Parts: sequence; C-alpha cells; structure tokens
Amino acid sequence: MGWFLDKVWKLSRSINFIGGVSLVFIMFLTVADIILRSFRRPIIGTYEIVAFSGAVVIGFSIPFTTWVKGHVYTDFLILRFSKKTRSVFQLFTRCLGIGLFSMIGWNLIKYGMDLKKAGEVSPTLTLPFYPVAYGLGVACFIQCLVLLCDILKISGGKYE
Repeated sequence: MGWFLDKVWKLSRSINFIGGVSLVFIMFLTVADIILRSFRRPIIGTYEIVAFSGAVVIGFSIPFTTWVKGHVYTDFLILRFSKKTRSVFQLFTRCLGIGLFSMIGWNLIKYGMDLKKAGEVSPTLTLPFYPVAYGLGVACFIQCLVLLCDILKISGGKYE
C-alpha cells in the first residue's frame, strides 16, 4: 500500500508543479502585455493563452490540494461524532467524490475527442481546445486516485 500512496503523491505533486509553472507563466504574460500595451504593442492572443493556462492551473492543482487537505473544510458538525462515525462519513464522501470526478473526467475526455474531431480552435491564435480538455480529464482521474488513497488511509486508521 505504501508504494501506491507514494506513486500517487509524486504524480499529484508533478501535475501541481505543472499548474504552478502555468500560474507563473500567466503572471509574466500579463505583466508583459500590460507593459507592451503602454507602447501600443499588445501581445496578440493574451486572453486566450491566459484562459487556457488558467484551466491548467485550477485543474492540475486540485489533486495535490486534496492530498495536503488544503481545501476549506466545515466539519464542526462532524467533529461531534465518534471517530467511527466520522470514518464512515469520510469513506462515504470520498466514494461520492470518486464517482463525481470519474464522471467529470470521462466526460472531459469525450468532450476533448469531440473538439478534436470538430477541429475546434481558439479564434485569435487558432490553438486547439482538445489538449486542455484531455489534460483536465486526466487531472480528474488523478483526483480519483488521491481520493482512493484517502480511503486506504481512512481504512488503515492513518487519516487525519
């Protein structure tokens, strides 16, 4: 079990790094565009690139944020229950999360295939949309793996 947790940890950290690089890229691109606009030389397609990169930032950061419990939890009601009841509740919510993210991931992959088949591209730079949809779909499946690791940790009594 330890090797599986370690592999998922490294995978979520890796795609989080990609999301972080994308965020830094957005910041530099935006600053460069603002500076160049003052010289009447804006960077063409900045809006499209920022939109694509923003999707990568958000989608690729979700698994790692879940792993480190970086989301906002409102569990003041749950903390009143016994440890066993909390564990059952956590297992149930993780199973729901796996169902949700697997459906989202599958539909994003299907959507990416439709975008590729249709040849959909962005209006200014004609960048294809499908790689972003595929990437977000893969990130959703990695989120499912992180939630599965949570289930393994809860079952083993090593969660929280």
